[in-house]
Amino acid sequence: MEWFASSDYWLARLVFQRGLAAVYLLGFLAAALQFRALIGERGMLPVPRYVARVPFRKSPSAFHAHYSDRFFAAWAWAGALLAAAVLAGAADAVPLGASMAMWAVLWALYLSIVNVGQIWYGFGWETLLLEAGFLAVFLGNARTGPPVLVLWLLRWLLFRVEFGAGLIKLRGDRCWRKLTCLDYHHETQPMPGPLSWFFHHLPRPAHRVEVAANHVAQLVVPFGLFAPQPVATWAGVVVIVTQLWLVASGNFAWLNWITILLAAGAVDAARLPFPTPAAPRFAASPLWFEVTVLTVTALVLALSYRPVRNLLTRRQRMNTSFDPLHLVNSYGAFGSVNRTRREVVIEGTRDAELTEGTVWHEYGFYGKPGEPGRWPRQWAPFHWRLDWMLWFVPLSPAYGRSWFDGFVERLLLNDRDTLRLLRHNPFPDGRPAHVRARLFQYRFTTWRELRETGACWHREHVRDLTPPVRLATPLDPHARPGA
Repeated sequence: MEWFASSDYWLARLVFQRGLAAVYLLGFLAAALQFRALIGERGMLPVPRYVARVPFRKSPSAFHAHYSDRFFAAWAWAGALLAAAVLAGAADAVPLGASMAMWAVLWALYLSIVNVGQIWYGFGWETLLLEAGFLAVFLGNARTGPPVLVLWLLRWLLFRVEFGAGLIKLRGDRCWRKLTCLDYHHETQPMPGPLSWFFHHLPRPAHRVEVAANHVAQLVVPFGLFAPQPVATWAGVVVIVTQLWLVASGNFAWLNWITILLAAGAVDAARLPFPTPAAPRFAASPLWFEVTVLTVTALVLALSYRPVRNLLTRRQRMNTSFDPLHLVNSYGAFGSVNRTRREVVIEGTRDAELTEGTVWHEYGFYGKPGEPGRWPRQWAPFHWRLDWMLWFVPLSPAYGRSWFDGFVERLLLNDRDTLRLLRHNPFPDGRPAHVRARLFQYRFTTWRELRETGACWHREHVRDLTPPVRLATPLDPHARPGA
């Protein structure tokens, strides 16, 4: 079938595949480095407890057959090594079938992690990585031309990501319709970046332009992805530019980067205003590959029914999977925007008896705001899961009900796996006697306050979230939670 492949998109496929391999690598690294405290055998939400109550058919995962922390670590590091190999070009150096197998293994490895990750893996960028990773299996490699149908499926995925995000905003918080949401968002987003302070202090008319441009980029431009070239290329370029703006203004794990990679898949290199390498010559696609791609295309279109129905309903759900394999999903973000920012501040003390003179020491986190003078860092596309979930706790106690007490217990024990998720442990030489959680209201400082104090945040105590707690009984200093 001569129409089956198009050499015009060889560079777009190369950028997409190598970029996706890099995201896989970061995803597996984050899993390997953080899982023990979060979902390990003695973690806050242990995998063995989860798989005991959730059947395999609802969360397909290799960990239903066997789980141990050592096995999970080997699984995650194997995924990281395979992703690194694909990033280095291994999938282009082997026959087509082997290349597809490498991408399929990456997808299956990460699927097993997501499906037992519980709330720590309940965000849109996880399902987006899985859906994009599934389509990457069928994109071919350097020995075959990029399949046109899979390229269109990538555009369909990008359309749902952008259009779904645009609709959830229009249907949600009225500040999106009034063009005022960005008066608050840069300050109240889950994990601000190093430039968020400056974005927040842009003039209000600039914020109106930001919101209006966002509406155009998410509600109008996505239709251009299905237009003939060069319109599709320029639609992809607009998406890339707007996503880079989001990258600069905050930390959203790899959500923006996969969206950029999907947009790159719509770009015809020949339409760009600068020279690009000439397309290589590809061999004809084997019949079995063509049949496979046709079958997968039919499957994705059939599974698109529920996501499309979700887009059209007024009760649109964002970041929802409609099948346990996360093949075709719905997306969206920030249907509502907080007007104020509240943060949980965790403190401990060595004092066995609490008095008015008790000195409390604050735990420091990598990504979430803490000390007023510490400027936010750029972490995305790497993802600190605990920091992100702590942003939700002040919004509703329900977000932390299943794990927050376990987190405090692990701090009382100086649990080393939990402390690895923190930037600063004020008790390196012994356990604290008490730990408490306090709620503070944060805001970005003004220009004047910044000049006078050097601090980017100003905070005020609101109330105690968790009163001082201690271990019920003395424990062995080497004890671990659950031991």
